[in-house]
Amino acid sequence: MSEPIPVVRATDHGTAKLMPDVDRARAWLLTVDGAPQSYVDLDEPTHLEFEYARRLGYVLDAVAEPGRPLDVLHLGGGALTLPRYVAATRPGSRQDVVEADGALLTLVTERLPVPDGADIALHPADARAWLEAAPDDTADVLIADVFGGSRVPAHLTSLGYAREAERVLRAGGVYLANLADAAPFAFLRSQLATLAAVFEELVLIAEPGVLRGRRFGNAVLVAAHRPLDTSALARRTASDVFPARVEHGPALREFIGAARPVPDAEAVPSPEPPDGAFGIG
Repeated sequence: MSEPIPVVRATDHGTAKLMPDVDRARAWLLTVDGAPQSYVDLDEPTHLEFEYARRLGYVLDAVAEPGRPLDVLHLGGGALTLPRYVAATRPGSRQDVVEADGALLTLVTERLPVPDGADIALHPADARAWLEAAPDDTADVLIADVFGGSRVPAHLTSLGYAREAERVLRAGGVYLANLADAAPFAFLRSQLATLAAVFEELVLIAEPGVLRGRRFGNAVLVAAHRPLDTSALARRTASDVFPARVEHGPALREFIGAARPVPDAEAVPSPEPPDGAFGIG
């Protein structure tokens, strides 16, 4: 059998490249304009290679009893890493994936087909526009992992956006977001303040080195109207190959400090990462 070869294709918003992992037979790395976007192992969909993806996976494992099907809305598709994870860990889940780059979705589904029987609906659309048209109270979990290049678009960082996300979630629903920032954390603090204006409970998961301002990195934000099992999350994240801290309560309020919610008119994209900031975790 011949070895898999990289696939390069121009998509709606850049140049996508699928590169095989020489160490795993049916595993692929997706990059867009050189920035790593997703990693998928078709034989082992529960394998989450990126650090931030594992942290999102830990939250997904904790939002409901193991194996219970969920209705999940994904804003940002990539190679469908997390939809595959949910389909494997919570069979019977209904999932919607909204991805602005329709040509990227086509490439992914051609080369990395979704598992048979997985209820995953793909929507080539702008995340904010699709969210605003979605009905109330229809999602148990909303995962926002949208990057235009290496930056979260401004229209997905505002108070108006957060209110739309809260509207679509059910009463016990959970919002998750993958963001990236560095000290002095003006963007991250503003995002936490924005979510705090809409949701009652907040959790932040990030590596100690990032929180101490030593480097640029990912942070997972979790928001809900109900308490979250932060002890279980702390145990899982602390035992990871790249341990992370779970911040909540008074410590998180202190971190937010004087930051204020961001109105639509003042929304800005997340900061440009320095060269070499993102890699496989």
